[in-house]
Formats: sequence, structure tokens, C-alpha cells
Amino acid sequence: MLLLKNGLLVDPSQNICEKMDILIANSKVVELGKDIKASPDIKVIDVNEKIVAPGFIDMHVHLREPGFEHKETILSGCRAAARGGFTGIACMPNTNPVADTEGVIELILARAKRYDLVEVYPIASITKGQEGKELTEFAILHECGAIALSEDGHSVRNSGVMRRALDYAKMLDLLIISHCEDEELAGSGVMHEGLISTQLGLAGIPREVEDIIIDRDIRLAELTKGRIHIAHVSTKSGVELIRAAKKRGVKVTAEVTPHHFSLTDAAVKGYCTNTKVNPPLRTEEDVYALIQGLQDGTIDCIATDHAPHAREEKDVEFDYAPYGISGLETAVPLAWQNLYLAGHLSMLDLVKTFTTTPAKILGIDRGTVQAGKNADITVIDPELTQKVKRETFYSLGKNTPFQDWELTGWPILTIKAGKIVMEKGEVNE
Repeated sequence: MLLLKNGLLVDPSQNICEKMDILIANSKVVELGKDIKASPDIKVIDVNEKIVAPGFIDMHVHLREPGFEHKETILSGCRAAARGGFTGIACMPNTNPVADTEGVIELILARAKRYDLVEVYPIASITKGQEGKELTEFAILHECGAIALSEDGHSVRNSGVMRRALDYAKMLDLLIISHCEDEELAGSGVMHEGLISTQLGLAGIPREVEDIIIDRDIRLAELTKGRIHIAHVSTKSGVELIRAAKKRGVKVTAEVTPHHFSLTDAAVKGYCTNTKVNPPLRTEEDVYALIQGLQDGTIDCIATDHAPHAREEKDVEFDYAPYGISGLETAVPLAWQNLYLAGHLSMLDLVKTFTTTPAKILGIDRGTVQAGKNADITVIDPELTQKVKRETFYSLGKNTPFQDWELTGWPILTIKAGKIVMEKGEVNE
């Protein structure tokens, strides 16, 4: 048994933001109270002046395994998630082989269960081999454990295929997650198209690359009455499209990454390949719009788009480097500092973007600290200030643009199903 004493419980699912003790036994929350007494057989952890929240959920992670274990493995990714304060992660299907069969989904689930660090929710591919042509067997994939469907890394180019996907998924009440990119329009672009790309002599990616597919997929969701989730929104105009669609009653949700609300395309100066991400870092105007989207609920949640790469892959000319940032271990302090401490979101609203909302979007019984529910809990030290050091990452991907940034508000305790999997930055296995 475990007792968390004197913490500030922040639980949006119950609209609670007050000091509470939490008693945990047999993987469940047993009791919430003001002054729960501890018997000799109970382990007590004093979390005075700490934030106690439902376990954080990241609905957009690349674990790379199978096929790209030199970038990340399921084990190293789960370690990184636990250290980052996450008790649940949904992993994207662009592995090798692609997660488009029962075998791959079952492998991911079996290995995650073996390590038992965080809950892993596999996302299956929309089309076979992610080739954009033939739909996968949605029902079979869902039955064996796929929680959603995505072509992440690519858009479904054929609008007819995307329409059929939304129709088929609706029959199963499955979520379609859309990576919005008109690849032909993007061409050879490697960063946001604007003044800085011109100054640096790098080919640009205009906002329309993203916006065209956001608009198309929203329209197809409206047509089919299916559910669509827009991944890693980066543009002001994209936020406006989603806002208008929600007002019309379209079943659309959206996410934003910490790097898109923390950085602008100015970070690319110096040609650091760790700033190369897809969609690209945009402008201050876009960052402001993303934050506004979080404030008014247009953007529902924060997801990392954790995309680890081997050092030698990023240590090349900017044009040739792969896209992606290793984000699991820096997401929480980036959000705490740039959204809560900056005065953009309340504590409850910030926690909601990592807990209650992603749980609701994915349709999982998580994101709450209630008696009888799974004891998935994240504890944050709101005063802990330390520098980002890639050398300490559990992820195999050290590709972070935040190296040596001093951030405040780090996770110090991660509890998954009543088991302490991370304490003071150290993962317990």
C-alpha cells in the first residue's frame, strides 16, 4: 500500500484543485481525504508543495520498434515516458514492418507488458504498408489492441480512400488521426517558408501544405460524420479551420506539441538539425494562435510527437537530416514554464490537456484520480528548476533543441497502476 500525503491534487475530471491525501492499494486508488492515517504496513511519501495529477497521457509517440531499434526501442521509449511523467503513450504505426497486421500490434503490446513501465496503446496504419491505397483490416486490428488509426509521417493522399477510412472507422467508433501534409506542395522544403528560410537559403514549406489537408479532412469528417483528430497543428490558419469546424459541430479534435508552442523558425538559425521537424517550426504569430487555441479549447491536448533519431542521422547537412525531436522527457517542464508560469493556462486547464482530454479522445478509462480507478499518477515539483541535459535522457534519441535550457516544473514521481516507475528522475524497473 502507498499513501501520498499533503499534495495539491489537481484533477480536472473532478474539478478538484486542493490539498488531498491519496491512498493506493492493489493498483487502485482506495481513498481520497484530508488527513488519512497511515498504518505500519503503508509506505508514505510526503508530497507537500507538489502537484499531484492523474497520470499524464501522450497520444503521439514514435517508439520505432520493430525495425528501427537504432533510433528507439519499446523499452527505451517506455523508460523515457516514465521519466517524463507519462503513465500512458500511444505509439504511431510507421515502423518496419508497418503496424498494419495483428502480428505487429501484438508484438508491441507483449513487449510493453513485459517491461511494465507505462501503458502502451498501439495505433495501426490506415492503409496497408502506409502506401495510401488499400485500407487495412480495421476491425481485426482494433480487436487485437489497436486504439486508433493513422498514417502518421504521411497524409492519405487519395481523398476517396480517406473518405472510406472515415466511414469504416465510424462503424467501429475508431478514431482517425490525420497527419496533414500536401507532400507535392511541400516539395523539397525543409523549414517554414518565410524571411528566415530565405536568409538561410533553405527551401521553405508554406502553411498551405498543412492547411489544405486540414481543410480536406475536416470536410470529409463532416461528410461522413466520422471522428478526425488533427495531429501536431502548427499554423494560425489551421487553428482557425478547426475552430470554425467545431462551431459547425464537426467531430474534430486537435493536438499541439511543446516544440510548436515553445519555438519559432528563428531557432533554425545556425542550421541545428535538432530544430528540423515536420510540420516545421513557424512564426511568433502562429505560436500565439496555437496558445489561443489551447485557451479556448480549439486545440484539445498536448502531445509530444516524440521522434527519436540516432545521432549520426542528425549529424549531417540540414537538408539531409530526418525530421523529428525527442520530446518525452522535456514536455512537462516546457508546458509548465511556457503555458502555466507564462499565465496562458490555469493549472487545471494545463493538467487537462495531458490527462482527461487525451483519455477522452482515445476512449480509455484513464485521466482521473478517483476511488476505484487505476492508480496512474504524475507528481510534479512546481519549484524544481534544472537544465535540460540530453546526456541524461533515457531515450536513445538525444535530438533535442532544448539542450541547456533551464526549465521549471519537472515530474518527480510517476506511478503506474500503483507501482512507482520513476522517482526523482530515476526509472525503477
